[in-house]
Amino acid sequence: MSLLVKKNGNLFPNLVSDFFDTDVVVRPSLFDLSGGLMSGLNANLPSANISEDEKAFKIELAAPGLEKKDFKVETDNGTLTISSEKQKEEKEERENYRRREFSFSSFSRSFQLPNNSVPEKIEAKYEGGILKLTLPKKEITPTKQKKEIKVA
Repeated sequence: MSLLVKKNGNLFPNLVSDFFDTDVVVRPSLFDLSGGLMSGLNANLPSANISEDEKAFKIELAAPGLEKKDFKVETDNGTLTISSEKQKEEKEERENYRRREFSFSSFSRSFQLPNNSVPEKIEAKYEGGILKLTLPKKEITPTKQKKEIKVA
């Protein structure tokens, strides 16, 4: 929704002087994903919960209505990408008519992998509409205590 402000008593701004003024038209940002023109872009983007414990990072992605085969999970150059594509088609043919319906849905989410994760050992499990990923951490050896070196 836009709020039009009358400037100079004229409802329509002068093309040259008033068009680029910020106080002529007040509206939500076009790139604001919470509302406005682009609000539908993240409608199919599943919610994610990320947690961490001593041994691993955990990602839970809410993706109900999918099957294991619908997911593609891959790592590339320090980025974890989870994507899915699902197609559905229904056909019905009778003597008097033909009906064909189809739908397609997809999403892709990417996460930057932490430096202390081990991408080769990532595990994924899908159950109850939730994709659960476990990203094990590298074992960090404790650093030695500070040592002073005398200069001769």
